[in-house]
Amino acid sequence: MAQQVFATKGNLINAKHSLRQAQLGYELMDRKRNILIREMVSLTDKAKELSGSLENTFAEAYSALQNANIIDGVILEKSKGMPVDKTIGISYRSVMGIELPQLSGGDIQPKLCYSVADTDSSFDKAYINFLKAKQTGLMLAEIENSVYRLSVAIRKSQKRANALKNILIPMYRDQVKFISEALEEKEREEFSRQKIIKATKAKKENK
Repeated sequence: MAQQVFATKGNLINAKHSLRQAQLGYELMDRKRNILIREMVSLTDKAKELSGSLENTFAEAYSALQNANIIDGVILEKSKGMPVDKTIGISYRSVMGIELPQLSGGDIQPKLCYSVADTDSSFDKAYINFLKAKQTGLMLAEIENSVYRLSVAIRKSQKRANALKNILIPMYRDQVKFISEALEEKEREEFSRQKIIKATKAKKENK
C-alpha cells in the first residue's frame, strides 16, 4: 500500500495526519469498549440477582394461588376483576451513544379490585406477589435488553478497534516511513548533485 503513494511533502503531511487520526480513533474506540464492558458486567450482575428474585416471587405467588384455589374454590371468575395495566411506558438513556431502554409505570401499590368477602389471605398474598413479579419482570426485561444492546455495541467497537489497530494504523505508519525515506533519499541526491555542481564550478573558476 505504501509503495503506491507518491513521495511528496504534501502526501507526508496527509499520511501523518491520517496516522494521528487513526491512533486517536483507536484510543477512543478502545475506551468506549471498556466503558461498555463495565456497564454490561454491572447489569449482568443485577440481572442474575433479579432473575433469582423473580423465580422466588413466582414460586410464592403460585403457592398462594394454589392455596386460594383450595380454600375459596376455583378463583378464575374472581381474578377476572383484575384491571389491565396500561401504565407501562418506555424511555431511553444514552451510554456512549448506545440507547438503553428504561421501563416505567406499572402500579406497584395493591388496589382492592375484588371482593374480600369471597376471598381469603391466600388470594391477597397471590395478588401481591404477582404484582411484585410484574415489577421485577419489568426491571429484568429492561436490563436484559440493555445487556443485549451493549453486547452488540461491544462487538462492533471491538471490530472497529481491530481494524484500526491491525490495518489502518500499520498502513499509515508504512506510508509515513516510505515517504520519509524517499524524501530523505531525494535530499541526499540533491545535496550530492549540488556538491558536484559546486565542485565543477570551482574547477572552472580555477582554470
